[in-house]
Amino acid sequence: MNKKQLAGKVASKEKITKAKAEKIIDATLGLIGDALIAGEKVRLVGFGNFLVRSRKGRVGRNPQTGAQITIGQSKAPAFVPGINLKKAVKGK
Repeated sequence: MNKKQLAGKVASKEKITKAKAEKIIDATLGLIGDALIAGEKVRLVGFGNFLVRSRKGRVGRNPQTGAQITIGQSKAPAFVPGINLKKAVKGK
């Protein structure tokens, strides 16, 4: 499902226009992104948590030359599904 399809489903469920639903979805995703950029964790009870994980620096290899390279530390967004979502996907 893409964003337009999601907006269509939200619009029909909540009896609003697709454009309004898409604006709401954009605003929600924007706010989640802003919170992650600020280093905050976003908890949606029953659905899951959005958070930022730190990756340590490490030594890797260039696959073309085999030379060692240093890979610096970085941050990456992550999603941890909630227990209710896990159960629903498993069918339990």
